Amino acid sequence: MHREIAELFMYGDLDKNSILYRLGEIFEVMESGGYNRQQVIRDIKVQLKRLLVLATDYGFDNNLWHNYIAFFLLMNENPFSLVCEKSAVSEGTVTSIVKEDFAHIRRIFFYDFSAVEQALGVNCFSVLSHYQAVKKSKKIYNWNVSEKVQALSQKLEAAADGDAFYQAVTGFYHDYGVGLFGLNKAFRVEVTPDGAIRFVAINNMDVVTLDDLVGYERQKKKLVENTEAFVSGVRANNVLLYGDSGTGKSTSIKAIINQYYDRGLRMIEIYKHQFKYLSAIISTVKNRNYKFIIYMDDLSFEDNEIEYKFLKAVIEGGVETRPDNILIYATSNRRHLIKETWNDKNDHTTQEDIHHSDTVEEKLSLVSRFGITIGYSKPMPKEFGNIVVTLAQRAGVRMDEATLRSEAVKWEMSHGGISGRTAQQFVDYLVYQQAKSEV
Repeated sequence: MHREIAELFMYGDLDKNSILYRLGEIFEVMESGGYNRQQVIRDIKVQLKRLLVLATDYGFDNNLWHNYIAFFLLMNENPFSLVCEKSAVSEGTVTSIVKEDFAHIRRIFFYDFSAVEQALGVNCFSVLSHYQAVKKSKKIYNWNVSEKVQALSQKLEAAADGDAFYQAVTGFYHDYGVGLFGLNKAFRVEVTPDGAIRFVAINNMDVVTLDDLVGYERQKKKLVENTEAFVSGVRANNVLLYGDSGTGKSTSIKAIINQYYDRGLRMIEIYKHQFKYLSAIISTVKNRNYKFIIYMDDLSFEDNEIEYKFLKAVIEGGVETRPDNILIYATSNRRHLIKETWNDKNDHTTQEDIHHSDTVEEKLSLVSRFGITIGYSKPMPKEFGNIVVTLAQRAGVRMDEATLRSEAVKWEMSHGGISGRTAQQFVDYLVYQQAKSEV
């Protein structure tokens, strides 16, 4: 195996702490002779445990080695894989180099571990070749990653020769993308100690749909129409969802990402203190073959905060045009985002800022830069009752409608008032009580 790894070119920049690299080193030690058998067994088991952890995190099943190599291929961002993500690659020098790489990777994929097991007197590799996960559930983290990796693994297993192996991988790159953005749907941003930004996948994002949000049909329709235009390559608008808390603003955006993920939509969640990195974030993703929603939850600014200036410059008005594959979706409990004071209503004051009307205009101009604003208001009492009844029916709560509505009113009076969130919390409580009574 170590010889195959050493021959890799486009895919040869391996992390020296990766499972593949470490196993290659271990097998090289074995081949050199004079090794300590117990130490080699311990070293192998450390790497296989890491493989099991990876399988648990992503829900891999059956042949874990095949899944791991498929995962390695799908996560490997290099000049070739990034080009494949955007378009078909024509025959040429680079293609011939990559086909040689794939010939080596195919031999690694189908590597026969029996000689290693026989030499060491162990059978740990055989066990991992027929691995059965403890529990299969779509609620596991990274289910979308698991499906793609295992689908590619199966295609590679069926590849009759090197050309079929090459076609399977490049076809996946073109259909689904490559790397972190290709396999995941949502990300947050972290800043490294040296000031660089890096993206971290959000693995446990709620699997919600727009149908899960009862009511708000007009609001959902506007959001879907704008997002549909965006993923279809038509000019679309930045969107601000504003209104009362617990009405489904954040849920709507999560549902949109889930709905359009298969069409290349991704979400990057950023926080107010990270707005100064907006330009760097956009520069990093503007040339990728995905559509990105930059998501800002619970967006608002106090009177003395100036981070909104970074946002204004990015949305519209900066020297660099915002790329066509990026939109900003934000939620806020405030219609105008920035807190106003009584002084803002007086044009002339004795403060340093003589003309406060200019300040007010600057603040309000932020909202106007969102092409679409969608209001989410608290439901009326009858609508609240309808939401409770619908959610309770979906959850299998056995309670007549009149009692449901009556108990819901009592609940909301002591649990935050009327909202969709309160309705869901009430139904969750009923589900728990019903389950407890059946024990």
